[in-house]
Amino acid sequence: MELWGRETSINVQKVMWVLAELNLDYTRIDVGGVFGGLDDKRYTDLNPHRKIPTLVDGSVVVWESNAILRYLGDAYGRDALYGTTTAARSASDRWMEWFQNSVYQSFQAIFHQKVKLAICSRDSVVLERAQDAVFEQFAVFDEQLKSKSFVNGDQLTLADVPIGACLYRYFTMDMQRPKYRYIERYYSDLTQRSAYRDNVMISYDSLRAPD
Repeated sequence: MELWGRETSINVQKVMWVLAELNLDYTRIDVGGVFGGLDDKRYTDLNPHRKIPTLVDGSVVVWESNAILRYLGDAYGRDALYGTTTAARSASDRWMEWFQNSVYQSFQAIFHQKVKLAICSRDSVVLERAQDAVFEQFAVFDEQLKSKSFVNGDQLTLADVPIGACLYRYFTMDMQRPKYRYIERYYSDLTQRSAYRDNVMISYDSLRAPD
């Protein structure tokens, strides 16, 4: 099994985390960002969209990070991560789609403003708008965690992966954050998992704009 993509990509980290949770052996190949390679024919033959990550599992090629998560869950982790029933899988899918459609774009805008742009290039209006959107959605998520250890109950599922993979950056960026009691507890619990620490809690200093 091969995973194509740089480890500083949050979408690659999602897949790395799940591969570790499932104890699957793989080789990661650096492409994207400073590594380039997205326009090389070897890569475009795998992924015509020239984005990361891409998973190669024997003769199977999967791109788009959430599609890769679902593939891995269906192929290797139904009991542990994805569920054995349609209803269980739907419970994960709903929260994965919520994060992708309601949070991710605004979260990335915050990261772009606070990390990837030099201070002189930042737009306070864009940042404030993005923060407001994320904080509103996180209030909903905090309530979901009020009586649960993980998004869907007492064990980790694919529902936890997209949002969980972003929390390391959320809690380590230099920004003012509202108090979310249950999200903070949830993040603390995630940091106790070796698969999370090794594959998500990766320095993003190489992505910072020069001072």
